[in-house]
Amino acid sequence: MGFKCGIVGLPNVGKSTLFNALTQTAAAQAENYPFCTIEPNVGDVAVPDERLPRIAEIAKSAEVIPTRINFVDIAGLVSGASKGEGLGNQFLAHIREVDAIAYVLRCFEDDDITHVDGRIDPAADADTVETELMLADLESLENRLPALEKKAKGNDKEAKKLIELIEQCLGLLREGKPARLADVSVEDQSAFRSLNLLTSKPVLYVCNVDEGSAASGNTFSQVVQKRAESEGAVSVVISAKIEAELSQLEDDERLEYLRDIGLDEPGLNRLIRAGYDLLGLITYFTAGPKEARAWTVTQGTKAPQAAGVIHTDFEHGFIRAETISIDDYFACNGEAGAKDAGKLRLEGKEYVVQDGDVMHFRFAT
Repeated sequence: MGFKCGIVGLPNVGKSTLFNALTQTAAAQAENYPFCTIEPNVGDVAVPDERLPRIAEIAKSAEVIPTRINFVDIAGLVSGASKGEGLGNQFLAHIREVDAIAYVLRCFEDDDITHVDGRIDPAADADTVETELMLADLESLENRLPALEKKAKGNDKEAKKLIELIEQCLGLLREGKPARLADVSVEDQSAFRSLNLLTSKPVLYVCNVDEGSAASGNTFSQVVQKRAESEGAVSVVISAKIEAELSQLEDDERLEYLRDIGLDEPGLNRLIRAGYDLLGLITYFTAGPKEARAWTVTQGTKAPQAAGVIHTDFEHGFIRAETISIDDYFACNGEAGAKDAGKLRLEGKEYVVQDGDVMHFRFAT
């Protein structure tokens, strides 16, 4: 698994330009008028990880397979979208299944690009987007209640629990607060997730700045950063225009272009890393002559469940995991050297996978 990220925002904030750049496709139109994106676009990109090609070189792997991230680009939302204004409401359902939602906010001034509300105010834009998502959640929950209440009268325990969670969320939403602020116990997390609420998703604020502000941000992005910090969310500064130009260049040209404008890496790398941090994701590796491959799991995942990401049979028949830390793998020049140096460990069912582990699973068929 990688992770799936929904991209939302007002019209003309650079969503589709960013989507095109990130996926290096022209699947989404990017024109200077509202609602140019008239159906959800889904893009799949490799997660950049400089460790993977190095592992492949050491293991002499014939193929290198990175883990993936899935972006879903939704038509621009406007005030009233939850009630059918604009086109965004038609596609809100497409982001109910994502792991996180990126709010793309306009943090640049440009007289040639019209803002739907006639002003540049990223905080107000974020409020508009959040409000529409909250209103959509409010309607969804209110529509579910009658059927659940009927089941609860028949002493359905699951229905009763869902009603408790729904009532807590409705209280928050009616106060203008997102559902992610709900106080949900560990044992109720699964039931809470089943509600599929838009405002229960972790939020990643993407500040789309002008080219000159790509390295350090600007006053607009600073406002967003403070908002994110106050909410326990994450913000990333990125220039969709620069990313669009980078996506058209070859690797060597891309590195030179980045150096010329004072950047160490593309915005895509920062965006993915921020998403991984937000969701508590880590990467482990498998390596051999056939392929070197990256796999994504959540922090705290134990070895059998990590094996299950590759194939369910690996989890069900799990025996042990031959494990080498990434530092030891590099220091010992691969598996054979690590084994000779006593750095290859045999880990059991309770082992918690660490970021960068190079693993080989033994399982019974």
